[in-house]
Amino acid sequence: MSRIILGKNQYGKAENRVVRIYRDTPRHEIHDINVSTCLRGDFSAAHLAGDQSEVLPTDTQKQTAYAYAKSNGLVSIEDYGLALARHFVNDVEPVDGARIEIEEYAWERAIVDGAEHDYTWIRKGQEVRTAAITVDGAGEWVVGGLKDMVILKSTGSEFAGFLTDPYTILEPTHDRVMATSLAAQWRFTSTDVDWEATFAGIKIQLVEQFALVQSLALQQTLFEMGRAVLETYPFIAEVRLSAPNKHHFIYDLTPFGLQNDKEVFNADDRPYGLIQATVTRDDAPAAGAAWDVYQGWLS
Repeated sequence: MSRIILGKNQYGKAENRVVRIYRDTPRHEIHDINVSTCLRGDFSAAHLAGDQSEVLPTDTQKQTAYAYAKSNGLVSIEDYGLALARHFVNDVEPVDGARIEIEEYAWERAIVDGAEHDYTWIRKGQEVRTAAITVDGAGEWVVGGLKDMVILKSTGSEFAGFLTDPYTILEPTHDRVMATSLAAQWRFTSTDVDWEATFAGIKIQLVEQFALVQSLALQQTLFEMGRAVLETYPFIAEVRLSAPNKHHFIYDLTPFGLQNDKEVFNADDRPYGLIQATVTRDDAPAAGAAWDVYQGWLS
């Protein structure tokens, strides 16, 4: 007869909104994040008997996230996440693994009288920077990334020669708008990294490949993006990319006696094609727990 047993489990404090402002000079600096903490270990007593003696409260995790923004600083989200994860694993006895997931929201300085203001910002509508840090007895893993990077080019993209069947009505094209809201993540093989310069450089590589590749398929563009990152940064093992098609359809203006030479489009947000790819080194070290996410981990 089969037994009912406890499967894998974890717990934490999700989506703590932490803002750290550096005020030690007249020109202030702001770092705005959403951080989720997650602890792993043997918490079976809590599940099976309601025994909380091995459970560090999620509220304590929240308080630690805020305290570390001051005591350890919050400049690079990777360093901040590593400090948090190492603390939970090294200083909290029942915890043998910690996962820290961070989103960072960018701000740009307000322009006042033609100059950047020292302590006023406007929220940027660009991409969200991400980091995921895992520390356990087997090692440390850092995954950097970004999401919601909306990027479009008005030509330089094709889609033709595709498989057809009786339900195919799509016409091939050799000149189309290509647009996406890119999500990308990259796995580091080291924690001795200039996080800020590397993030900026990776973003440059992604944008350049999107712009310069004469794309026969979005899949091709994603591969070239990943390859460029790996060729530039030897301490990155793999890049994972997810790109929903933001379709732009030429709008029919003939009812109004107007010719539309690929100038006016209907931007349709759904349904959409979703293209995903991993670009990796054939000798990449094992990923370990790098991709064991917090939210959605049990699914």
